[in-house]
Amino acid sequence: MLHNKTALITGSTSGIGLAAAHVLAENNCNLVLHGLMSEEEGQALAAQFSSTYGINVFFSNADLREPQAIAHFMEQAINELGSIDILVNNAGIQHTECAADFPLNKWNDIIAINLSASFHTIQQALPSMEKNGWGRIINIASVHGLVGSKNKSAYCAAKHGIVGLTKVIALECAEMGITANAICPGWVDTPLINNQIEQVAHEQATTFEDAKYKLVTAKQPLPEMADPRQIGEFILFLCSDGARSITGAALPMDGAWTAQ
Repeated sequence: MLHNKTALITGSTSGIGLAAAHVLAENNCNLVLHGLMSEEEGQALAAQFSSTYGINVFFSNADLREPQAIAHFMEQAINELGSIDILVNNAGIQHTECAADFPLNKWNDIIAINLSASFHTIQQALPSMEKNGWGRIINIASVHGLVGSKNKSAYCAAKHGIVGLTKVIALECAEMGITANAICPGWVDTPLINNQIEQVAHEQATTFEDAKYKLVTAKQPLPEMADPRQIGEFILFLCSDGARSITGAALPMDGAWTAQ
């Protein structure tokens, strides 16, 4: 389905981004991988994808806090692979603390990486999508793009911003063959969650699995975390012809979190 298409996925060296990369690669999509790895590690990962799936792969560890670094990264990727047909803005960071004590540097980094970087990548990718008359922009937002939670002021602000940005891009690109959507996951089973689970286990003197259950069900009726590959499969669907009328949507994958 995606033969001769190229997908750029930020934050694709682990978690949701890596799972999505595998799903798209299985469908013959060329890849631009990005993440916090050394150049040597990144090139090794790119070579692994290329040899496993028989696709063209480019890697960058560009600092998404820097607009000029993003522009250079995008230019390199387009020159290397011809175009960016599918853009998945997945990279994100987190810090939890009450708003009164929230560190300024953490606020700035979260807004830069979780929100502003998506605007910059979209801006750089749109010309080639418009030229080709086809494009898919998929922003990985969060359930926190739809609801708030204590101690997550920067994260919620950024994710709500992503939902708004997605709507505007969908409106502006509606007649160009380009769709823009935001996926809003609830709990996802990635290594980033383990610290929170371990903290709950320690505070409540319970096992890791019991703490995991309590953490999930405190917000989400479905008592399980999503597997990262499920989000990759949803991304694949949004790239399909069957999803061509889905645009401007904030799509929950949250185990009924926001149904309450």
